[in-house]
Amino acid sequence: MSSPYNVRIVGDPVLRAVADEITDIDGRLVKLADDMLETMYAEPGIGLAAPQIGVGRRFFVYDIGEGPQALVNPVIQESRGEWTFDEGCLSVPNMSFEIVRPKEIHITGYDLDGNEVSIEADELLSRLFQHELDHLDGVLLLDHLDDDTRKDAMKVLRDRELETPEPKKRKLGGLSLP
Repeated sequence: MSSPYNVRIVGDPVLRAVADEITDIDGRLVKLADDMLETMYAEPGIGLAAPQIGVGRRFFVYDIGEGPQALVNPVIQESRGEWTFDEGCLSVPNMSFEIVRPKEIHITGYDLDGNEVSIEADELLSRLFQHELDHLDGVLLLDHLDDDTRKDAMKVLRDRELETPEPKKRKLGGLSLP
């Protein structure tokens, strides 16, 4: 299955930029969300933030098995607890790390109809929201690692790059399960 977008991989400057607030939810945004979902499913992933396809806008799409959703201008209002989970990211291909994040969050934002939404999320859904929101803030999975683990991961990524004589086009994605 072909997807509409190519993945932005660690090293691409768009992944380090803070995304802009969305002021107008219109048909173009809905079309972009549909294309992002198609890309996310093709990858496969369970979440995909706009910066991962080179679009510096504050929204992401996701589906943890309950149907496709989108969240525009998300803000975490509250977080509680702690949960360690082996987390991967399609912008950091074929790697995963145990990451500690809050277990429960309360997040607000807007759906693609412009309606305000308020969601209490825990465990996987909470992690997905936090991971995708990180992308909107220019934060990568690698930023949650201690210095030694991050250095080792960067070495692996550089070595992989050297092993691939011709740049491979990679489809883009979001949060992935290892």
